[in-house]
Amino acid sequence: MANPLTREQLEELERFPTPMVCNAIEMFGVRRQNEGFMMPDIACRFPDLGVMVGYAATATFRAWEPDASGKVVDMAAYYDHILAQPFPRVLVAHDLDERPVGALFGEVNSSLHRALGCAGHITDGGARDLDECRAIGFHLFSGCVQVSHAYVHLEDFGGPVAVGGLTVPPGGLLHADKHGVCLIPAEIAGEVAAACEAMEALERPLIDLARSPEFTPLRFAAARNDMKEQYQEACKRFRR
Repeated sequence: MANPLTREQLEELERFPTPMVCNAIEMFGVRRQNEGFMMPDIACRFPDLGVMVGYAATATFRAWEPDASGKVVDMAAYYDHILAQPFPRVLVAHDLDERPVGALFGEVNSSLHRALGCAGHITDGGARDLDECRAIGFHLFSGCVQVSHAYVHLEDFGGPVAVGGLTVPPGGLLHADKHGVCLIPAEIAGEVAAACEAMEALERPLIDLARSPEFTPLRFAAARNDMKEQYQEACKRFRR
């Protein structure tokens, strides 16, 4: 894991919506533009809570049947895994059941993980107790909403997990809001906020022109061409 961001750097990232962060990451050319984010089946349950930024702790779980393997998850070690991640933290959990039936997180688990320094929970399974979790400001991103915990139990923790088409490693820096979840590459994390500011500055003239009485299609096309040239120059600042 690269050195974690400072509190000030994290607060800078929280200023920007997740789509802007995705746009900014593209400026670095470190991954394909169709990678690095979760698919839309992972839904934000509390859009009004705004942006969530945090470092991933990871786990897998099942809920269809009681655990019959005889394997006992060491919960003290699980808590240590969470606490080993930089603050703030996010618990990212993959549901191993073929069809989700039981929620790993409701009011109790959200309260516990909040006490462990987690800002929220992301899963391809379900979540429940929405009102109670919203009341404590705990972010939930999930594949569905469920009424029961069924036979939910942890299977493992501490390894990479695939959720929503994105593989999340322990310690991965996540940026999420009502639009979805994005993984910020560690090697550029400290520069992403500056790239967001650069991207905003590039887009603003186009937005202002489109909303202006001076707008014409020809003027917009010319402004867009200018923006493309400026974008290529701006990318040189961030490309490795």
